[in-house]
Amino acid sequence: MTDAERLTRLEERYAHLQRHSTEQDKAMLEIAEQLARLQAELAVLRAQQPGGASSPSEGDAADERPPHY
Repeated sequence: MTDAERLTRLEERYAHLQRHSTEQDKAMLEIAEQLARLQAELAVLRAQQPGGASSPSEGDAADERPPHY
């Protein structure tokens, strides 16, 4: 394989990974927006329950991120 061929392959691979990364970024933003909407909806529903928002459900960790963040 010549240097020119290797360069072409590496540039193609780089472009592919860059596109894939952009797609993942968009997906993560959509997920974050959905989480924010659900968190707000949960807060409203919890506030309507006896005891109000002062009694969070078990395992509620909306501000926690998985270890890879």
